[in-house]
Amino acid sequence: MDITKSASGKVIKALSGYLAFIPDPLPPKFEWNNALVNALSRADHTLGMLSREGSRLPNPHLLMRPFITREAVLSSKIEGTQATLGEVLANEAGIAVNRSPDDLQEVHNYIIALDYGLRRLEELPLSLRLIKEIHGKLMQGVRGSHATPGEFRRTQNWIGTPGSTLNTAKYVPPTPDELIGCLNSFEKFLHDRTLPPLIHIALCHYQFEAIHPFLDGNGRIGRLLITLLLTEMKLLPSPLLYLSAFFEATRSDYYQQLHHVSTRGTWSDWLSYFLNGVALQSQDVLSRAERINALIADWQIKTGARTEGMIQNVVRHLAINPYFTTKKIAESLNVAFTTAQRAIGKLQDLNIVSKVSEGKRDRVYCATKILDILEEPTTINLL
Repeated sequence: MDITKSASGKVIKALSGYLAFIPDPLPPKFEWNNALVNALSRADHTLGMLSREGSRLPNPHLLMRPFITREAVLSSKIEGTQATLGEVLANEAGIAVNRSPDDLQEVHNYIIALDYGLRRLEELPLSLRLIKEIHGKLMQGVRGSHATPGEFRRTQNWIGTPGSTLNTAKYVPPTPDELIGCLNSFEKFLHDRTLPPLIHIALCHYQFEAIHPFLDGNGRIGRLLITLLLTEMKLLPSPLLYLSAFFEATRSDYYQQLHHVSTRGTWSDWLSYFLNGVALQSQDVLSRAERINALIADWQIKTGARTEGMIQNVVRHLAINPYFTTKKIAESLNVAFTTAQRAIGKLQDLNIVSKVSEGKRDRVYCATKILDILEEPTTINLL
């Protein structure tokens, strides 16, 4: 459909002749049809289950780490980064992996940006200022770092196939002259709390992507925005829910839904799609977290050590990262190398961890059962 006939914005002609889309300020008018009402009810219910169970999980602060890393990998993958979760976890543990340093750094920057945003939310509300700060962390020293990290664009960008131009692009966001007005309206809506929270978050995600305020990194910042809003609105006791796995598994649908809002004003369809993602990912995260916790609890019983013993500390560390070296464990737990080595030996004897490298020095170990849970593909059954 021709975007010039959109019901969700207007198209203007720039001085140089290309057409750019200006999204209408939020909130839009949309139909509360049965599909949307049911999707919101299901998403609220499953998110509530995750919130309740998350508050009862024995190690929510530990479990956050691998899920944050998983989100960083999948969100970066949508943008073309090839690093796998196993490679990133191994690299975090100080292990050399055969992957482009640029890919690893992009994923690492995503984790830094998310951690930074979560900390900053404790002292100021989500705002344009905070979004720019997070973008600065995301883009520092990686591909695209030429694109003014932490600054809104002053030139035109566009979305299209490789080789496309402003005149042939699939989508051209607001011109630089219109950008600040769009962003000011967006910030005003960020602080609006009149709509159901999940509806509000879905609208914010679309609007951010439609505005595309940075020269690079808009997709990743838009997905970070979801997590930050879930946290700011206190919908979860800790940031356990991330939607990049859903968007990655339904990538063509994701882009099509966003494009259809711009061209056709299909708000109800977008909202239903987004809410189904919340419900599916809430169930997915809860299943993975419960299984990881069950493994940790079982291993603590098997080791037969005191609750605060050395081996128990190593077992708990596996929930943070299933990859490790003896040196890394010794440093993380502030114990002697030989003490860490004895604990790891016992875990090997119990088949809790296994050696995954053949070197005599800096041997790499992994709790593969935890890694298998984290690396399971997301199962999608759109309703």
